Amino acid sequence: MINRKLEEKLGFENIRQAIKANCLSISGRKMVDSIEFSSNFKTINQNLSLTEEFREILVTNKDFPSSNYFDLSDELNRLRLEGTFISQIKLFELKTSLITIRDCLHFFSHSQQEEYPFLKTLLENVYVDKQLIISSSKIIDEKGEINDNASTNLAILRSTKKKKIIEQDKKIQKLLSQAKKDGFSSEDAEVTIRNGRMVIPVFAANKRRISGLIQDESASGQTSYIEPSEIVEINNAVRELELEEQREIIRILTEFTGILRCEIDTLLNAYLFLANIDFIQSKAKYALQIRAAKPIFNDETIIEWFDARHPLLEKTLAENQKKIVPLKVTLSEKERILVISGPNAGGKSVCLKTIGLLQYMIQCGILIPLRPTSTVGVFNSIYIDIGDEQSLENDLSTYSSHLLNMNMLCKKANEKTLFLIDECGTGTDPLIGGAIAEAVLEYLNEKLSFGVVTTHYSNLKLLADKHENIVNGAMLFDQRNLKPLYTLAIGQPGSSFAFEIAKTIGLPQSIIDSAVEKAGVSHIDFEEQLQKLQEDKRLLKKKQEQLKIEDDLLAEVLEKYNRLKDKLEEDKTNIVKEAKQKAKEIIENANQVVENTIFNIKKANADKEKTKQIREELNFKAEEIKKDLQKMDSSQTKKAKEKPITNNNYENLGVKLDNSPLAIGDIVKLPYENTFCQIISIKRNKIEVISDSIKMIIDKQKVVKVDKKAFLKMESQRGNKLRERPSLSIIDEINEKRKFFSSKLDLRGERAEDVEDKVGKFIDQARLLGERELSLLHGKGNGILKTIIREYLKNNPEVKSFRPANVEFGGEGITLVSLY
Repeated sequence: MINRKLEEKLGFENIRQAIKANCLSISGRKMVDSIEFSSNFKTINQNLSLTEEFREILVTNKDFPSSNYFDLSDELNRLRLEGTFISQIKLFELKTSLITIRDCLHFFSHSQQEEYPFLKTLLENVYVDKQLIISSSKIIDEKGEINDNASTNLAILRSTKKKKIIEQDKKIQKLLSQAKKDGFSSEDAEVTIRNGRMVIPVFAANKRRISGLIQDESASGQTSYIEPSEIVEINNAVRELELEEQREIIRILTEFTGILRCEIDTLLNAYLFLANIDFIQSKAKYALQIRAAKPIFNDETIIEWFDARHPLLEKTLAENQKKIVPLKVTLSEKERILVISGPNAGGKSVCLKTIGLLQYMIQCGILIPLRPTSTVGVFNSIYIDIGDEQSLENDLSTYSSHLLNMNMLCKKANEKTLFLIDECGTGTDPLIGGAIAEAVLEYLNEKLSFGVVTTHYSNLKLLADKHENIVNGAMLFDQRNLKPLYTLAIGQPGSSFAFEIAKTIGLPQSIIDSAVEKAGVSHIDFEEQLQKLQEDKRLLKKKQEQLKIEDDLLAEVLEKYNRLKDKLEEDKTNIVKEAKQKAKEIIENANQVVENTIFNIKKANADKEKTKQIREELNFKAEEIKKDLQKMDSSQTKKAKEKPITNNNYENLGVKLDNSPLAIGDIVKLPYENTFCQIISIKRNKIEVISDSIKMIIDKQKVVKVDKKAFLKMESQRGNKLRERPSLSIIDEINEKRKFFSSKLDLRGERAEDVEDKVGKFIDQARLLGERELSLLHGKGNGILKTIIREYLKNNPEVKSFRPANVEFGGEGITLVSLY
């Protein structure tokens, strides 16, 4: 369809008018009128980024020029002709608008270098000559009046005129007083102006009593306005001065126009910049009005929206003190076509129009109301078939018009097409219409097109089971209160709930019973079977997700086991190495003692006393070596069994020991590492414990019991929770962990070398718990942490995308992360 027809069906003209209401200039409103659909990613992204940057300016309440957005383009083009001159009014608009342009340029040139990169591209080749502002300010004042000192001659003329007017006023006041005294004028008469001349009002009967010119008379004819002959000459002089003053003003304006004429091309470029700024600020203001922001924008055909809202519907509901129900919808390569079913007046058509309007808005460069972490793509074309398009002039029935639309869509559709069809297949025999609709959707699916259709036909609901690229969606219905919930649930078809709705609007029960009987049990059973089938699919999907989580948890447990095993092997190697080294040193010392003893005996020539003394020293040394070996053996044996556990270790952990006998449910610490377990059974000298879903049997002597209450308190403060019942499933364990998991990680104050490890563990934990939206708080500062974190995220395969938060929520000090 042509864009205007599409815009009419989507209600885009109302969006256009709302944006125009925010414009400050005629040129800005013209630009709003020229908004058009684009499929060029670079163009769309630039328009969105320009609006988003200006929205940030408005949000942060920065002092940006917001008045005097005049457009002098037409006036400047007129002034190209020699002999023309700028009018006084246009000169005032020129002066004030040039000051506005100058202030805009000053705002951007004095902002931070990294701020507003897209808006700063508009500044190229924009220049305002300061001398023009100075010259125009000399000529015209803040009220739009020509200054007395605009020229020397003008100052003299106005001074002379002022003196004449004072003289004139004194004389005419004197003449009026005399006329009142003589009874020619009423006591409340005042000097007035008629035909540009100063006159006094007199009674018509006395008009011949005063010498002068009759300039006018009242409507009743009872009062005549006479210009006394004594002031005619003065009035003439004032009039001549006024004409001379006007000629001097024209001369000044003509002279200024001559200077201005040389700068016309430069000024036209400056006014184009001002018009662009007005256009962008009007879109930014509208974005604030509808609470919109720039989403994640990708050059691909995708819709992944969270909390999407129809801006026009939301405004209407707000006026009636009602709230809109946000929409969550996804179209991707795997699920390209969404078939929405559900009750009448349940929101199917609104859902369809919301998708169409928001996608059209974004490709027109307008920010849309949804969560900023949503992903928006680009389509080359959008087709819509909604409403009744029957035409008597063209002999078109309702269904014929639908078929014409389907025919055009099938001819032009491709892998970058988005189509929106309301009540697909209606307008003819349901059996035939449903069959044609099914065939059309299958054809569009083969052409890899993307689309959303609404329907009540069961055969279209079953398409999702035949084709993996087609997915069902249901508008939910509250069966207890018999009212629609206006919430879209993707993955299951909806029921029309026709009988329930008929009951709520008051249709007689006898008619409803008759209708149920005519519909037959098979139709109702089919609806129930369809719902049951979808429920089975949902449970199967949930089971698959559970198995995936269990696999991830098992991998985590195996990794932990391997780390523990490697650590034990390393400790064993170190202990053996240390023992060998010690034994080597002892043997070397023993050999040295023996050699010294032999040497001393030989030196003493086998003297008995001396030999006895040497032998005693040798025995003493032998005893020392024996003690060292025993000490070493005892020490190494103790190390091999477990690392020493002291109360000090537990004091550092914030938990105290419990010396009472072991019992089921007690908390104990294992040797070799800082691992705590819970006792689930006791068998003689052995105990069975559980930790992180792992059960093991260990000697009583190898564990130390800790105070359970103190330990649980310590763990809760750390954000963890020990499993108290070994019967909990892995899913329950995940849920327990999820209770205490925060999607926000504060990294302020962390050392740069520790950040990557912390972020990596945080992402792993989030993936395990099924969290996909994370927030990393690193602050702005010098930007070191931000640079390290974003470089790490760029290379992390688990990260789908990341971006800074909106200005009002922390800006560059926070990084928002989306995981796969």
